[in-house]
Amino acid sequence: MGIDPGTNRMGYGVIDVCGNKVSCVVMGDIELHKLPDAYAKLGHIFERVSGLIEAYAPDEVALESPFFGENVQSMLKLGRAQGVAMAAALHHGIPVAEYAPRRVKQAITGVGGAAKEQVAAMLKGMLGVEYNPKRLDATDGLAVAMCHWFESSSPIGHRNSKPVRKTKSESWEEYIARNPEREAGKKGDK
Repeated sequence: MGIDPGTNRMGYGVIDVCGNKVSCVVMGDIELHKLPDAYAKLGHIFERVSGLIEAYAPDEVALESPFFGENVQSMLKLGRAQGVAMAAALHHGIPVAEYAPRRVKQAITGVGGAAKEQVAAMLKGMLGVEYNPKRLDATDGLAVAMCHWFESSSPIGHRNSKPVRKTKSESWEEYIARNPEREAGKKGDK
């Protein structure tokens, strides 16, 4: 599952990989701009991302990392949104990865400075997805999922092994015993 964090609209996309065949399961966005305040938005992000995880059971979640801008307040808000989405995934025992916006665009279009419209058009060609040109957050979320698949399936990618997801019936101790590299992400860490 890929997530493009936002404070007014958060895009997401879930892909299914079977061998070398990739298909889009779902993509969409979470509306946040009508919520009354920043804390209501953060609570809604956690609930909706948790709901998506429960509905689609992704093996991994990838997020676009915040870009560096001049407006510190905007960066802080975006970082909080990303952190809450990340916390929802970690709460469900799902490994998380992050990718810079330029890396996501480069993975999809070959150009790190590509426009959102170019990314959406490439995804339409790759996966046959239809999109709304006025709602490109959904295709951005899908692009993050595809970027993660490209990175994790590449022989020179940064991941050599994928942690196994925690099942609801096992304890955190059993999960950590199977995945010692996840020790830092277990529940109860401060």
